[in-house]
Amino acid sequence: MKETSSILALAKETILLESKSIANLANLLDNSFVEAVKFILSANGRVIVTGIGKSANIATKIVATFNSTGTPAVFMHAGDAIHGDLGNVQENDVVICISKSGNTPEIKVLAPLIKNYKNKIIAITGNPDSFLGKNADFVLNTYVEKEACPNNLAPTTSTTAQLVMGDALAVCLLELKGFTSKDFAKYHPGGALGKRLYLRVSDLIKNNEQPKVIATDKVTKVIIEISEKRLGVTAVVDKDNKIVGIITDGDIRRMLSKTTKIDELTAAEIMSKNPKTIDVDAMAVDALDTLENNSITQILVTNKTKSYVGVVHLHDLIKEGIF
Repeated sequence: MKETSSILALAKETILLESKSIANLANLLDNSFVEAVKFILSANGRVIVTGIGKSANIATKIVATFNSTGTPAVFMHAGDAIHGDLGNVQENDVVICISKSGNTPEIKVLAPLIKNYKNKIIAITGNPDSFLGKNADFVLNTYVEKEACPNNLAPTTSTTAQLVMGDALAVCLLELKGFTSKDFAKYHPGGALGKRLYLRVSDLIKNNEQPKVIATDKVTKVIIEISEKRLGVTAVVDKDNKIVGIITDGDIRRMLSKTTKIDELTAAEIMSKNPKTIDVDAMAVDALDTLENNSITQILVTNKTKSYVGVVHLHDLIKEGIF
């Protein structure tokens, strides 16, 4: 069994070899890449991405990236394509064929069929002089000098290069389409990522209590309000429900450390003035930023008229998986 140092050395060699090859892709980019991007933008159909073997695995990831960034795409296995799945390709679709050698039997059969249908082919290949390269309308060169595999056989560096070229296409397309974070949220409604993009403060406070007292209320009432509403805080409002201050359970503890004569104290005497607030329509992630930047765990929420409507607690954000 290899020593730890040998294992780490092999891992580092793999990473450095692949990173060097990926960096070299920038030198291989030419006007064909530009024209491919422009053609996809102008096409009225989808992007069909196809490949065989490990290139097929990369094709599925590129399809997922396209779909999630506003470019409709469909995966088509090159082997299945010549046995019926070629029906996936519609009149205005663009086909991206991925093949390191560009000379696999399936690609040699598939490429002419696609050409016969008058669809344009974008080749992602490490061999521009291959059958695929010569039959494609646009060629994206993903040549790598060596696979990370010690035998230079297993697709490693070459498939990474294919993936990166697909990412380059996707990023250029989303930028040129003006794809925004709102668009991204539309396609990613699930999980923490989606919530960061669409969840609003109003969603966080809808099930929360609304602790509040007025400035003249006695401290005993303040303590009861904080305890009953269980958010560790209460807003102090005026007769128009506008916020004039905030009292936290920490304020209560600090008050009790100074005096036990609380019968005559009022909310106004222990509250903090000008507390941090956030609009009810703000994004939840903005509430998180405010909490973190000010080292606080609660923030009061107001509506468009600046009236008090609730509290966001750090626990609300943790519960939603945003924190």
